[in-house]
Amino acid sequence: MMKKILVTGGAGFLGSHLCEKLLQEGHEVLCVDNYFTGTRSNIAHLISNPNFEAMRHDVTFPLYVEVAEIYNLACPASPIHYQFDPLQTTKTSVHGAINMLGLAKRLKAKIFQASTSEIYGDPQVHPQSESYWGHANPIGTRSCYDEGKRCAETLFFDYYRQHKLRIKVARIFNTYGPRMHPNDGRVVSNFIIQSLMNRPITIYGDGRQTRSFCYVDDLITAFVSFMDSQDDFVGPVNLGNPNEVTILELAKNIIDLTGSSSKLEYKHLPSDDPKQRCPDITLAQKKLGWQPKIALEEGLKKTIDYFELLLSKGELSA
Repeated sequence: MMKKILVTGGAGFLGSHLCEKLLQEGHEVLCVDNYFTGTRSNIAHLISNPNFEAMRHDVTFPLYVEVAEIYNLACPASPIHYQFDPLQTTKTSVHGAINMLGLAKRLKAKIFQASTSEIYGDPQVHPQSESYWGHANPIGTRSCYDEGKRCAETLFFDYYRQHKLRIKVARIFNTYGPRMHPNDGRVVSNFIIQSLMNRPITIYGDGRQTRSFCYVDDLITAFVSFMDSQDDFVGPVNLGNPNEVTILELAKNIIDLTGSSSKLEYKHLPSDDPKQRCPDITLAQKKLGWQPKIALEEGLKKTIDYFELLLSKGELSA
């Protein structure tokens, strides 16, 4: 059945892939973005689709539209972007959640919240399950994002309890793939661009800190499956790839795949940077029958192809 679906942050990395997926499934999609980190180029190929509409709007202000479902993805998600204007980052998470929850309440619409593994902070439990409350610094340089997302989760569950709103809360772990912002400072895009340009690969700390990387197509499949699941399963649910690699292993992988002559360059580890980050996805496997299918090497090749294309078009500065 065709539904009209609102995607906030729809011109961003994850949002654009979600819009594409929903259109493929035959829905009408309203993409809302203020283009702070999202770009029109991410959704340019969708503009000609009669079921797609793009609207410039900042979710910190109320939005008055008519839709059946809402995916709330609006928020800068990389440290470079969310630390650029930390007050606005917190407002986007908190005021944005309030505005979208208010819209969902008025429309009696189901609403999805893109939360984050950052709510676990620098975890003392490994791997992280949904029952873990986290180890986050409330006053650090990353707090605008971490605490903003934690507060958004609080708001979602209070709307669920107080107003019986149909909610879905997903905690997203590191995701990568085509349409990542080239300048977002994330480790995969950083390493790929540095490798393609034969520049030194920047390793923060000793490179032994771990991450688990989920390819974007796997994650978007999980989003839609979660949204379509029974209303009594509200989350939070971890969505990510539990295959853990060190930052050093990732760097060497990308150097090999690109045939780069880049050397490793070590720098000081940023404040509150987590040492380990790996999801326990038992709940997603049980409730959604979901687990990632795309191996890291396969996903990296697709992502490298994307950045090579940008480089060939002169859209990456040499």
